[in-house]
Amino acid sequence: MPTRHRARFINSLSGFKSANLIATQDKQGKTNLAIFSSVVHLGASPALVGFIMRPDTGQRHTLDNILETQFYTINQVSERFYQQAHQTSARYPKDDSEFDVTGLQCDHIDNVPFVKESDLKYVVKLKEILPIPLNNTQMVIGEITDVLCEEKALKEDGYIDIEALQTVTVSGLDSYHTSQRLSRLNYAKPDIPTYEIEA
Repeated sequence: MPTRHRARFINSLSGFKSANLIATQDKQGKTNLAIFSSVVHLGASPALVGFIMRPDTGQRHTLDNILETQFYTINQVSERFYQQAHQTSARYPKDDSEFDVTGLQCDHIDNVPFVKESDLKYVVKLKEILPIPLNNTQMVIGEITDVLCEEKALKEDGYIDIEALQTVTVSGLDSYHTSQRLSRLNYAKPDIPTYEIEA
């Protein structure tokens, strides 16, 4: 297949993925913002998340900043600003902040930048970087230290209703979607039928 055709095809195979903006800055305070669809939950205790960093092409401002400061934020993308979020996938020079280019607002938690428009964001401290030699990518693993979430999405049992925040998902490289929950199901156990706990 032609290169771009193959990239779109293979990227579509895994279905819906999360859409998150990762915000970083260097020690001089220059900010960077980039969209990622590879953020994954790795564990609850300690609270670990990971994301895949693409191969080194000479421009990896996100990773450079994380290595420099050890901290970053992950900001969920909502329906209100998904087009601006997508624009951060363009390759801007290091001195051009994607916050400025897209018009998204930058705020800080303990000197770590985050997207003010995002209703669910969290601060992450770098813990480990695992190289993946098969394709020269890297899994960046961090521990969540702080969470900011709109109260309307928080349920008494700890569940976060991301649909209440109008969170979007992405398929392929450039297709954005809203979702509709079917139901929440009980914790599955042998010999106990599955039932709905919330529609």
